[in-house]
Amino acid sequence: MTDTPDGLALYVHWPYCARICPYCDFNVVRARGREAEMAGLVAALLTDLEAQATRIGPRPLVSIFFGGGTPSLMPPEAVAAVVQRARSLFPMPGDIEVTLEANPTDAEADRFAALAGAGVTRLSLGVQSLDDAALRFLGRNHSGAEARRAVALAARHFQRLSIDLIYARPGQTVSDWTRELLWALESGFEHISPYQLTIEPGTAFGRAVARGAWTPPDDDLAADLYEATQSVLGSAGFEAYEVSNHARGVAARSIHNLHVWRGGDYLGLGPGGHGRLTLDGVRTATVAHRGVADYVAGVGSGTLWAEQTALSLVEAAEERVLLGLRTVEGVPLAMLAELGLGPADGPLAQLIEDGFLVLSEGRVAATARGRPMLDSVLKALLT
Repeated sequence: MTDTPDGLALYVHWPYCARICPYCDFNVVRARGREAEMAGLVAALLTDLEAQATRIGPRPLVSIFFGGGTPSLMPPEAVAAVVQRARSLFPMPGDIEVTLEANPTDAEADRFAALAGAGVTRLSLGVQSLDDAALRFLGRNHSGAEARRAVALAARHFQRLSIDLIYARPGQTVSDWTRELLWALESGFEHISPYQLTIEPGTAFGRAVARGAWTPPDDDLAADLYEATQSVLGSAGFEAYEVSNHARGVAARSIHNLHVWRGGDYLGLGPGGHGRLTLDGVRTATVAHRGVADYVAGVGSGTLWAEQTALSLVEAAEERVLLGLRTVEGVPLAMLAELGLGPADGPLAQLIEDGFLVLSEGRVAATARGRPMLDSVLKALLT
């Protein structure tokens, strides 16, 4: 259940996208016409990695995760350079998981062999939907047919495959959603991440909903879609080991994400990349410069982070509880005790009595009743 105590993960943010999806609130930019900028960013990523390695010293590396943005647009030789540099800077306890997020366009699928050769062992495919009308609504630049071709090609090159799907779309029915889940199962995916469509302020969808252009599904339908997800995937042997992540067996779980949810240290590289490091014995939150040019300039001047915040013991414990309760394994009761929370009285006792949390073998976890409303449970627990 635990990682190497001093283990370290590496997150690499590649901000470029061929198209900006209308629901996305990540730190992304259009890729077109930025080839020279990309080359400068790759050099900065390598310099940043070396500088942070010098800062924290040698520690066993447990995983590398290329996220974004669309890291499948990253030149495979650049991916290989980052992986190789990380291997040279940190000891590794055998082979490690190297995950890369990809979109299933035909153009990106053509790179799969090269990305596997660069060291990627786990591909996370952002399919989101198989319905062409839904894909157009979501602003995706692939079709359902392209997604199917990409899945077949990816299966030939990668040891591990994961798929992202978005549900609770306008007009979507439970039967529609069930068919998409069954296709994912039939396609052989061992890891499925179903995400409910979230309307974020400042995004194109946020603005459209605010002006009444369309309305998201109501809470009852969203709840029905969530229950269908649990039923279909559970019947197929998938465990919801985290609120939005289902795996068929322990080996299929994301090592990188588990390391983060368990409160492990990780380096954040790339524009706007977030990290969590133990520096001089203190849990420290780091945030890289958000703009590409600012990030490159900051790395060049030795100013790696736009923000570096030492967390108090209480803040660090709260963060670990917020992340850990998302997982099926939950958190140690001792961690809640650091926040003055015990099972005899107070909010923890009430949430256990109400059936939202459960205490078993010294650990507290969310129940099947508590997981769909985890945000409210956490608010009641920690406020």
